[in-house]
Amino acid sequence: VQLQASGGGLVQPGGSLRLSCAASGSIFSINAMGWYRQAPGKQRELVASISRGGSTNYADSVKGRFTISRDNAKNTMYLQMNSLKPEDTAVYYCSGSVWNLRGTKDDYWGQGTQVTVSS
Repeated sequence: VQLQASGGGLVQPGGSLRLSCAASGSIFSINAMGWYRQAPGKQRELVASISRGGSTNYADSVKGRFTISRDNAKNTMYLQMNSLKPEDTAVYYCSGSVWNLRGTKDDYWGQGTQVTVSS
């Protein structure tokens, strides 16, 4: 099983980006998924999470600006980021709790995608 994060880049303050996280491999189903970020010199923090049924949870710092969603048929998760601020600059990682075809469940991480908010 692999998770591939994409969509990062350089954007001006107030701009928008959409991150994607595509899961592939021997997947039976994916439970909770989430986006995390890690800024230089800081610990990795949860940005947003979403259950298989679509229930969402957000960090206070991104509420009202970021929207997490998923397409279970495509094993893909998204993070729409609006009104970006310089403090949103970080490497963004996706994670998923995956049931594989062997009948076991493990947590997997994507490789990270850099988001830089700067004028």
